[in-house]
Amino acid sequence: MMTAKRILVACAATLVLVAGGAFANTIHDAIAERLKPVGTVCMAGDPCAEEVGVVASAGGEGGARSGEAVYGQYCTACHGSGILQAPKTGDAAAWEARLAAAGSLDALTQSAIAGVGAMPPKGTCADCTDEEILASIQHMSGLE
Repeated sequence: MMTAKRILVACAATLVLVAGGAFANTIHDAIAERLKPVGTVCMAGDPCAEEVGVVASAGGEGGARSGEAVYGQYCTACHGSGILQAPKTGDAAAWEARLAAAGSLDALTQSAIAGVGAMPPKGTCADCTDEEILASIQHMSGLE
């Protein structure tokens, strides 16, 4: 009889340990699920880029962005209102003065790419191509 009690106690103890371990794993898994990152960063050229179809070109699948699109997303904040002496969009006299100071449209574009005055390099469009910067300048200024 004593042996039967010992066997029952051993079985009960084993059941408690197994159930407790499963409960601990469930709690650990639930905590890990709540704390996991929302997303990951995947750069073009990384192995994960092929999995999610990251497009390597700045303009996306459709090619280069238009000057109007670049202006609307990146340039309008300063060039729309003339903040920090930025030449306003459509102000032909201000743009002609900038063009005369630069010497050519290519030189004006290069100064925008390098940064000029309070404007950082490429304005706020770090991933814009040189052609997209030129197109946005042409859109803002009307220069050809």
